[in-house]
Amino acid sequence: MNRFITRTYLKVTETLDTADDRGGVAAEYGVLLAGIVGVVAIAAAALGGRIGGLFDSILP
Repeated sequence: MNRFITRTYLKVTETLDTADDRGGVAAEYGVLLAGIVGVVAIAAAALGGRIGGLFDSILP
């Protein structure tokens, strides 16, 4: 009976540890993605007029 409890405990803790790591990694990727989107949005707002003028001169 003691072996059964020990095995069950180890399986449960391994499962919970793996799930926690996956959630943390997903949150880190979410923060990274939000930062990249912010930089792209700022760059597009700053350079939008210049890029629009460039395309207007190429494609009249």
